[in-house]
Amino acid sequence: MRGDILNKYKVCVYAICKNEVQFVDQWVDSMNEADLIIVTDTGSDDGTVEKLRERGVIVHVNLVTPWRFDTARNISLEHVPNDIDICVCTDLDEVFEKGWRNCLEEAWTPDTKTANYLYNWSFKEDGTPDVQFNYFKAHSRHDYKWQHPIHECLKYVGASPEKKVFVTGMVLNHYPDTTKSRSTYLPLLEMAVKESPEDDRMTYYLGREYMYHDMWEKCIETLKGYLDLKSSVWKEERCASMRWIAKSYFELKNPTQAYCWYYRAIAEYPFMREPYIECAKMAYLIENWEMVFYMTKEALKIKEKSSTYINMGYCWDDTPYDLAALSCYYLGLHEESLIHAKTALSLNPNDKRLMNNIQLIENKCIH
Repeated sequence: MRGDILNKYKVCVYAICKNEVQFVDQWVDSMNEADLIIVTDTGSDDGTVEKLRERGVIVHVNLVTPWRFDTARNISLEHVPNDIDICVCTDLDEVFEKGWRNCLEEAWTPDTKTANYLYNWSFKEDGTPDVQFNYFKAHSRHDYKWQHPIHECLKYVGASPEKKVFVTGMVLNHYPDTTKSRSTYLPLLEMAVKESPEDDRMTYYLGREYMYHDMWEKCIETLKGYLDLKSSVWKEERCASMRWIAKSYFELKNPTQAYCWYYRAIAEYPFMREPYIECAKMAYLIENWEMVFYMTKEALKIKEKSSTYINMGYCWDDTPYDLAALSCYYLGLHEESLIHAKTALSLNPNDKRLMNNIQLIENKCIH
């Protein structure tokens, strides 16, 4: 742990884990800019505890029955010493980019309560970020408690106003074990909504989880219920729920309703590429080239990613230009198609299909 530099604040990284020995070294190497690293193990039998202790991590073992993420994280937070200024909660499959500690201290002030920073939730095969959003798990020691059995979040319980800062240069990368099951997610989310039926966040996540399980009718029903909640006021998330409703209707072979819900999603929050590109992808599948053309053109007018919501990689890679090129090609706009196709290839230069498309389009332009 860091101890050779005089810092303004005392920083502690804390985490929960179970059977994650394969992540220990890269995680500790990433987190050791902190003054202290504390892990609450919830029942490992693969050597995780021993490996962590070998690396100098303080490890507590606490079994949580019945399992809830908020219970486990609150136990782990209790293990953090009272004199810590900044708590940073991470998981063992996450890695900070070097220099995160200095970035955090530069942004933090004595009255700061919590900090947001960039989170790369997934990566493409070439190592570039795919899904991105801003994360929220750096906070003051005594002002927060974790809530909800899954998709847990920090609840502010402090007395003074909650001051938030954004930490430029603090980047957390997620490298998950893809073999791990998410089978507990659905029952825990159903429990969460049963406990708090008016909680918009949990209702949204439950509806999305139904979509992940191909439970299309339940997804539609749950997310329509989410939209009716008085607390459902975050436009970006309302837009997302409408996108998932649209996708579900399309999977139920009802493209008319799917189009309606994509239009609603765009009307709800027209400043993100996601509803346009997802509608274009659907239109591509049913060869509605006019719709693909319109939606991609509108999406490409948006030049900046959201700073407050999830940014899907397919909205910012070659996908929009590829779709635009295809729609232009089938609409007879071959010169414009070639421009888009070349841009798509510049963003994904090893894709043979994109290379072949350019040859086909160039042949059309010549003739």
